[in-house]
Amino acid sequence: MQVEAENATYPKVTVPDCQVPKSLKGQKALVTGASSGIGKAVAIALGQAGADVVVNYVGTEGAAEEVAAVVADSGVRALAIRADVSQESEVEAMFAKMLKEFGTIDILVNNAGLQKDAPFERMTLAQWNTVIGVNLTGQFLCARAAVREFKRRGVVKEISVSAGKIICMSSVHETIPWAGHVNYAASKGGIMMMMKSIAQEVAPYRIRVNSICPGAIRTPINTGAWSTQEAYESLMTLIPYKRIGEPEDIGRVAVFLASDQSDYVNGASIFVDGGMTLYPGFATGG
Repeated sequence: MQVEAENATYPKVTVPDCQVPKSLKGQKALVTGASSGIGKAVAIALGQAGADVVVNYVGTEGAAEEVAAVVADSGVRALAIRADVSQESEVEAMFAKMLKEFGTIDILVNNAGLQKDAPFERMTLAQWNTVIGVNLTGQFLCARAAVREFKRRGVVKEISVSAGKIICMSSVHETIPWAGHVNYAASKGGIMMMMKSIAQEVAPYRIRVNSICPGAIRTPINTGAWSTQEAYESLMTLIPYKRIGEPEDIGRVAVFLASDQSDYVNGASIFVDGGMTLYPGFATGG
């Protein structure tokens, strides 16, 4: 349920209920970390847009199967595949299984990510390596596997004018420093430069690579942190648009970036943050 600020200065918060266009019919998509939160919403939106979807997970199989069932309700194929994206062998096995079942891949959404927070001087090497391994190395491994298939197959004009699309899930923290979360912020900054460098290299092959950079998005992990009126109002000081983002906000942008409607968008970081990166502290002149 949407929490609303009591401050009468702001209008009542309304979250749009938008129909997803059928712009991905016949395409094959892989969404990593898709058993909950943003990944779940993206997988469902891609299915609603007509794509067959692989729901990657590393945790509970039941949750991933439930997401796959919801995706399949849109009349498309859905398959849950377990793989730790930080492990090269597991990524390669996941892609091999997807290619066997679906024949190819047209869309990769590099969504899997996690946090292991600590003050910098108390952050362990294990905390650093775990976050970098999943958030950054995992995106590298999956993108590499996808690009190999995109280049092998080339453009199939009946499906898309692109040979393939990669969407990297980054964060506002690819540009905003985040004390107490050095490993996470470093991973997202790394994603930005990795995404742009890959995009530059593979563009001649008609492969597009972009990032979505969410701000404060309501997910099962962080909902509790914003459940009180005090916490909500504190969060609103960072968001000029005065509402928390919903996973569906990200899903709609993912569909756009995966479709031919965004064919001339390449190497871009798309911020979906209600204006958080507008630095609202300076709204009155600083």
